[in-house]
Amino acid sequence: MSDVEGKALSAALRRALRMPAIQSMKSRKTSITNAFVSAIVPVVRPTEDEILEALKILGMTPQTVQCIYCGDKCNAWDHLRPIVVGRRPTGYISEIANLVPACQPCNSSKGNSHWKEWMLGKAPQCPQSRNVAELLDRVSRLEAYEKWRAPTFVDFEAIVGSETYAEYWDELNRVITELEHSQAMADALRKTIATASSRWQPRPITS
Repeated sequence: MSDVEGKALSAALRRALRMPAIQSMKSRKTSITNAFVSAIVPVVRPTEDEILEALKILGMTPQTVQCIYCGDKCNAWDHLRPIVVGRRPTGYISEIANLVPACQPCNSSKGNSHWKEWMLGKAPQCPQSRNVAELLDRVSRLEAYEKWRAPTFVDFEAIVGSETYAEYWDELNRVITELEHSQAMADALRKTIATASSRWQPRPITS
């Protein structure tokens, strides 16, 4: 085997096996924040007639439900308008007027972005970047869906009171601070453990 062939094989082998990384505790901030928000956001279960009407506006039937953003298999219903922005509730809730069928890649890529700006933008995995077919038709259906009915908007602070509301978000900050402290301890332990063997290395960590 030539040096060139050997290097090519070595590179291919390195690509073939990627050591699993670990998520840092600090990287869970978004998940924990979303959990704090989701825990207080009410849900309105739609009637069967409402589901049928929603699917009709989106150009679907119960048998042809798909991701409205790209057309792939639907595995969740996404909040068209985000329920959390800036680590706080937006006021929107989980109801049929604010839910649309989506796939996991679109759901993750969209995040808290405005749906139309995201669909026609340049974000990774967004429909525009993936050259999704009939993109403008999908946008039109979602525009019609937005006009279908006004979403519920809740002033959570007004309902529970400013003091109680502030205490709740102080609790979120406390949890995140504890996570950061725990991560610092874990980092130190991870490095110490890796020195116990010349072959051991600290696992790569995602931020």
